[in-house]
Amino acid sequence: MNILIVNAGSSSLKVKVIELPSGKVLYVKHIEHIGEKNSVIQAHSQAFYFLDLNFNAIDAVGHRVVHGGEKFSEGVLINDEVVQTIKKLIPLAPLHNPANLEGIKLMQTIVPHIPQVAIFDTAFHTSLEKKAYLYALPYDLYETHHIRRYGFHGTSHKYLLNEAAKFLEKNIEDINIITLHLGNGESICAIKNGKSIDISMGFTPLEGLIMGSRSGDIDAEIVLYMQKTLGLSIDEVDTILNKKSGLLGICGDNDLRDILNRDDPRAKLAVDMMVRRIQKYIGSYLVLLEGKVDAIVFSGGIGEHADIIRKKILDNDLIGRYESFVIHTDEELEIANESWNVLKDI
Repeated sequence: MNILIVNAGSSSLKVKVIELPSGKVLYVKHIEHIGEKNSVIQAHSQAFYFLDLNFNAIDAVGHRVVHGGEKFSEGVLINDEVVQTIKKLIPLAPLHNPANLEGIKLMQTIVPHIPQVAIFDTAFHTSLEKKAYLYALPYDLYETHHIRRYGFHGTSHKYLLNEAAKFLEKNIEDINIITLHLGNGESICAIKNGKSIDISMGFTPLEGLIMGSRSGDIDAEIVLYMQKTLGLSIDEVDTILNKKSGLLGICGDNDLRDILNRDDPRAKLAVDMMVRRIQKYIGSYLVLLEGKVDAIVFSGGIGEHADIIRKKILDNDLIGRYESFVIHTDEELEIANESWNVLKDI
């Protein structure tokens, strides 16, 4: 079976065709900088027209969907109800779920006769205990409105877990690791006995680390201050937090490759802030795992390719004493395998 994998990120589109069960990659395309200033591609719908792909050779489509809320804990066949639920969850993942929906609707138009599967970033983190996923807010906000921590990048963290188990020659259920998915979007996951027990992203992908254009953790009162004192609208604040903050907000650029080539105080400050936040999370996860950590695993565009960032993160007496290595994450292969599992049942 040839499965087309559509992985629409906040500013990128990764497409692969994978033959299963062999896992052979038949086609791959990666388009970056979607919607960014000076980019010729301003929407994910445009990016699909840059694919020189033979759709007649496709048997099924597997879609990465960032937010599944509490509704989806595993992959599902896509139907109208699934599409509507993903749409309702857009406010929880404003940079991602719209792009995911664009991919789904376009594929339904281009290849309406083949099955399509949604694989959710949040599914891997359904193992979080209530003490880990609840916020200290009035309990009714959870019971009625499902406000809680969900976590994201689940397909990546799950793939890294499986590959780390092979590398360490250990059973998955015996592994304690900290996995870092570092790119334009970033997250860190604490994995104990093969299960996610904490993740830096929360109710939305905004929480946690300092990212390309996302603020990560901030004092919640800042949001109220921007609205009450600065007179900003809800949409304006949302845009600031998701699209104008992070590395971009500090030094005017969200591409770490360019930032590292600059020699100015703002660029250095942005890098130092990002590294410090990552170290802070690693330290907290070492506590949660009681220091019993088999490895710290780096992945994602930054985690895999920015040697200087890894060195800065590991330049710490506590963190540096643990084994660390790089694994090239393959979210598309993980999505293909999970899609295959769904399709085998129909």
